[in-house]
Amino acid sequence: MKFENSTYSKTLNHYKLETSFGNFYFCEKILIAELHTGVHFDWPKIEILFHKIIEFYGKGVKLDYISNRVNSYSNDPQNWIKIEQYNIIMRSAIVCYNDMMYMNASLEKHFSKSKINPCTSLNEAIEWILKLKEVNLGRNKLKPKKESS
Repeated sequence: MKFENSTYSKTLNHYKLETSFGNFYFCEKILIAELHTGVHFDWPKIEILFHKIIEFYGKGVKLDYISNRVNSYSNDPQNWIKIEQYNIIMRSAIVCYNDMMYMNASLEKHFSKSKINPCTSLNEAIEWILKLKEVNLGRNKLKPKKESS
């Protein structure tokens, strides 16, 4: 299911970036990517995207990334190593719509130091990200405050 057809497109405030290689939805602290059919998502395209991310969110942003693979395209799994140099993506969910996609996502996990979670639906991916955000917010609330001298 495409993001625009999901119930989350109505509940998550977002900006849609349309490029020649895909559509990207910039939500609060979440980036959802839907690449076009037949695209090879190579490093020059990733750099274009990352410049747009920094332009939109600003430097120092930390995002969770959802690759909603509704279309068939190719990428180089080793790009995850290069992506980590930007220090923007905290966690990633890859939405897989068939067994081959799921195997590819499992392979990509081995190239990344950050957490990658293969999911079988866009709803599952968004729920996973939102649940992790709630857990992290809860942990932040439990930290003791420093006493002032």
